[in-house]
Amino acid sequence: MSTETVPPDTAGVSLAAALLRTGSVVAVPTETVYGLAADATNPNAVVRIYAAKGRPSFNPLIAHVSGAEMAAAHVELSPLAHRLIDAFWPGPLTLVLPRKPESPVAAIVTAGLPTLAVRCPDHPVPQALIAALDRPLAAPSANASGQISATRAEHVLKTLGGRIPLIIDGGPCKGGIESTIVAVDGDRLRLLRPGGIPREALEAFAPVSLGGSGIEAPGMMESHYAPSKPLRLDAKTAADDEFLIGFGPVTGDISLSPAGNPVEAAARLFDCLHAADASGAGAIAVAPVPHEGLGAAINDRLRRAAAPR
Repeated sequence: MSTETVPPDTAGVSLAAALLRTGSVVAVPTETVYGLAADATNPNAVVRIYAAKGRPSFNPLIAHVSGAEMAAAHVELSPLAHRLIDAFWPGPLTLVLPRKPESPVAAIVTAGLPTLAVRCPDHPVPQALIAALDRPLAAPSANASGQISATRAEHVLKTLGGRIPLIIDGGPCKGGIESTIVAVDGDRLRLLRPGGIPREALEAFAPVSLGGSGIEAPGMMESHYAPSKPLRLDAKTAADDEFLIGFGPVTGDISLSPAGNPVEAAARLFDCLHAADASGAGAIAVAPVPHEGLGAAINDRLRRAAAPR
């Protein structure tokens, strides 16, 4: 299969919508990372996501919706869920909620769970495609399973070139790190994956506890987001044959943020990992990043990237 790259103009979006209607998959930009999208109501199309990525079938997907009205057709929206939607949608917050029995979203999207993860992306391309199909899009990150997430079209091409028919090149993603995922349990929240919305912002709405039981949402596998080279964390200097990714006062070969800005670091995280992986060094080291705010999401991705394969 040849992979075509097109701009995010009317013709590019129309071509992508036509492919999605036929049950194909398309890589699209979002405000977080690039996603590999398919019609969430078409099980054969969703299977193509898993096949292209080499993704385990027990790992559920996020259904991307146009907003609260579309979400309400597929999940039970509690009062707390409505408050979170009002505060953070469109944006990088995914809510895990009870799936309605009448929802046409394919069971493979939920990996057999009674819940469905829903998100409203803050980007014109996926929103245009959702509107064109008038149904949710299943869209995990557009990279081979377990490897570094894609924040540019060329990152998508690196691992999925020849596996998918189309990439819409929307330039670099402004957020650079995946969405925060929370399970809404009554009047409480469980943080399943840290991301673009810090835990501190969620705690203004409800008590937040950590973790879940098993794989309840994307990004919960212990080894994930991984480069091909060994990765060492909390490094202040590079060892022999290491490519050092700096932060703040640790300069390195490249820096997440020379100013120590966590927003800049989140946006550059996967870009820097791709650069380090493409370098001639035999291993990668990353400088310490504080755990507060967005730093929690950055450190989560780095910990999983460094985990034993």
